[in-house]
Amino acid sequence: MSKREHVHLIGIGGTGMAGLAGLLHQSGCRVTGSDGPLYPPTSTLLEDWKLEVYEGYDAAHLDPAPDLVVVGNAVRRGNPEAEAVLDRRQPHTSMPRLISERFLADRHSIVVSGTHGKTTTASMLAWVLQSAGRDPGFLIGGMPLDLEGPCRLGSGPAFVIEGDEYDTAFFDKGPKFMHYRPDTLLVGTVEFDHADIFRDLEQIKTTFKRLTNIVPGRGRILRHEDREITREVTDAAFCPIEGYGLERGHWRAVDLEMRDERQAFRVLRGGEPFCEIEMDSAGQHNVQNALAVIGAASEQGLTPVEIARGLATFRGVARRLQLRGEQGGVRVIDDFAHHPTAVELTLGAARKRYPEGRLWAVLEPRSWSMRRNVFQERLRNAFGAADQVVIAAVHGSDQIPADERLDPEALVAALSGDGKDAAFLAGVDAIVDHLSAGVRPGDTVVVMSNGGFGGIHERLLESFAAQSAQAGNGA
Repeated sequence: MSKREHVHLIGIGGTGMAGLAGLLHQSGCRVTGSDGPLYPPTSTLLEDWKLEVYEGYDAAHLDPAPDLVVVGNAVRRGNPEAEAVLDRRQPHTSMPRLISERFLADRHSIVVSGTHGKTTTASMLAWVLQSAGRDPGFLIGGMPLDLEGPCRLGSGPAFVIEGDEYDTAFFDKGPKFMHYRPDTLLVGTVEFDHADIFRDLEQIKTTFKRLTNIVPGRGRILRHEDREITREVTDAAFCPIEGYGLERGHWRAVDLEMRDERQAFRVLRGGEPFCEIEMDSAGQHNVQNALAVIGAASEQGLTPVEIARGLATFRGVARRLQLRGEQGGVRVIDDFAHHPTAVELTLGAARKRYPEGRLWAVLEPRSWSMRRNVFQERLRNAFGAADQVVIAAVHGSDQIPADERLDPEALVAALSGDGKDAAFLAGVDAIVDHLSAGVRPGDTVVVMSNGGFGGIHERLLESFAAQSAQAGNGA
C-alpha cells in the first residue's frame, strides 16, 4: 500500500486555506496544519474532518518533513515554520497555485470576482448546479447554508471558485485570482478596497484588466453591465461578453417586488422572457448576484426551470444578512459588511425585507480597509437606511498609524451633524447596554463585522430575552 501524501498548511485557519485542507482531505491526502487560536466555523470544519491542527507555529511541526508545505497569504517572513521551510529547502507552494494545479487543470473553471458579493454569488451558483444534479466542484470563502461545507471535489465538469484580488503569498505578491484559469469569469462591482496592498483605484482596475486578459477566446465573461468601471476593465476581452443588470445587459431583471419577505423578479435574456424568480436573498445587489448566476448556469446547460428551482431553494450564506435570532420581538442580523458599499447595500436590503420597526446599524471597523481613514467620508453616507447607528472602536487600532486610522468619534459627529441618531461606544458591554435600553418590539438590529465581535450577537439576544421575561413578569 502506497504512503499517503502528507501536505502541511501554514495558516490553515483562514477560510480559503481551510477549504483547501478539505479538498486535499477529500482527495486522499494526509493533511496537517498550524495557525493561531481557531474559532468556528473553520475550527468546527477542521475537527469534523479529523485533521491534525497545531495551535501556534513551531518548526517542529515540520518533523518529519511533509511532502509539501502550503504557505497561506497571511503568513509573513519571520514565521518559524516559514523560515524552516526556506532554510531546509522544503517543497512549498501557495494556496492558489496548488488549487490551480490539483483541482482546476481538468475542469471548467468558473471564477467569481469583484469587490462585493463573491461569496454569495459563488455559493448561489454552486447550489444551483448541485440542485440540478451537475455535481460541481467548488471552493468558497464562506459557509453556504445549503451546501455541506465551503468545498467539494465533485465529479461534474464545472468547478466554482471565489476569485480574490488579494495577494497570493509573501513569495508571490500577484493576485490570487490570476492562478485560477477562468473559462467563465464573473465580474461584479469593481471598487477600491484592500488599502493595505493596493495604492488606489487605478491599481485595482489594472489588476482586473489583467484577469480579463487571461480568459481564453473559447471562454466567456459575465459582467455587471450597470457599472461603468466593470465595463471598462473587461472591454478588451478576447472572448464573448454577456452583461447583466437592472438597467442594461443581455441578462436583465425587471418587475422587482417583495412577496412575504422573498425577492421576486422576471428575467429577460436578450430582451425576451427567460424565467421568473422568487428567492430568499433580498436587495437589488442579490438580484444582480442572481443574474450573474443565471448567465453562468445557462452556459452550463441548465434549463430555466432548473435555475429558478435552485434559486428558490437557496438559503444564503452564514454572516450575509443572516438572522441569528429574535428575542422580545427584536431581530438580530449578522452581516460580514467590510466596505462602505457593502454597509449601504446590507442596510438597504434589511430595510426592504423588514420595513416595519426601526433599523439599528452596529458597525465594528475591522477589515484592513475599514480600519483606515480612506473610507472616513464614504462611511458617512453609508447609513442612510438606518434609524440608529452605533460605531464601535477600531479593531486592532494600534496596528494602524494614527494619521491613517479611521476616527470613529469624528464619524459619529459627522453622522449626528447630518441628523442621524449615532453613538460611538467602544466596547461590546456598552453597546449591549445601549441597545437593550433603546430597542422595542418590531426593531431590527444589523451587526456588521468581519470578525467575532466579542460574541455580541448572542449577548444581545440574551439581553433582549431577559428584558422580555422581566416585562412579562411585570418587573
